[in-house]
Amino acid sequence: MKKILVPTDFSACADKAITFAVESAKILSAEIVFLHALNIQGSLYTDYMGVTKEYNQALQNQFLHKLNSIKDIIENTEGIKAETIVSKNSLKNAIAEATDANDIDLIIMGTLGASRIKKVFFGSNASSVIGSSKIPVLVIPPDYEWKKPESFLFATHHFEKELRLLDFIFEIANLYMARVNAAIFSNEEKDTVETLLQRTNQIPDYEKFIRRNYEEPMFTTQHIFGKGFIESLQNYITENNVDVLTMVFHKRDFLQRIFNPSITRKMSYQTKIPLLAIPAGED
Repeated sequence: MKKILVPTDFSACADKAITFAVESAKILSAEIVFLHALNIQGSLYTDYMGVTKEYNQALQNQFLHKLNSIKDIIENTEGIKAETIVSKNSLKNAIAEATDANDIDLIIMGTLGASRIKKVFFGSNASSVIGSSKIPVLVIPPDYEWKKPESFLFATHHFEKELRLLDFIFEIANLYMARVNAAIFSNEEKDTVETLLQRTNQIPDYEKFIRRNYEEPMFTTQHIFGKGFIESLQNYITENNVDVLTMVFHKRDFLQRIFNPSITRKMSYQTKIPLLAIPAGED
């Protein structure tokens, strides 16, 4: 874990992510790259007259100064190395470019709850970034206060065994010195008895697989039952003091996104604790 990318629009929502990133960088011995995306759009006429170029350059200088102020404070008070980027692109494109150019290992960004998502544009972008990112994204809810994570919950429907995905979960948890457990959800109303039994029977084998590959003797998998995944998972998180929720995000084509939207992206709106979304690739 060498570099963390932190997009910011200088809002309170984004400040939560900065705090989490700074505290995490101390633990993970990582550098931080701060990013602000201007999403500049002009016209042929104004570009020709030089009006847009002059205005955009003024904006770029203004936000670069703000980012550098944050950078200087963090380097001087926390001893964390930091870099700054102001991009003219949209947030999603700016993140993609910064990730590739700077060998970013993790993105940490703020998000908004569902009730406030229409009020601030930046908050709605967390879901979009999760959907397009090639690297893990950790989203921080607006009301979350920093605490060192001690418990990660890996929620999955697939009993994931791809080591490429699991490696990141256990690596970052170990860096935080946190434990990892898993949760499998079954819908009490929709799942058949055969499906319920199959999942129940898979749990012991999955626990043995994890313990064998990651030397996690205390690893357990909980079978959660309920009528709705998100509500049931949130109840479990509250009752068991989970600090970070982890989910694997499977990329989908256009029609799949319309008719079967990602639960991970839905959860990014509704989670009350940090959500670590790990991209699995194309479905």
